[in-house]
Amino acid sequence: MSESDKIMAVTGTIAAMLAMVAWIGDRRRMKRRDLDRVGFMPWTTVFFFALMAAVLLLGVAGRHLFRG
Repeated sequence: MSESDKIMAVTGTIAAMLAMVAWIGDRRRMKRRDLDRVGFMPWTTVFFFALMAAVLLLGVAGRHLFRG
């Protein structure tokens, strides 16, 4: 596994953790009791881009890992 593959795997893992945090934040916003407290963080957009980055980075790192 080369150094760039390790960097892609670590970055993809961080992006996956960020997507999980954004998913939890979006669920909390959807289930809030006080509807007037909307918040300012665009959790859906953060989740989408973090998940796409995680899928692409981990996919490329995995492809290079299993290719041999």
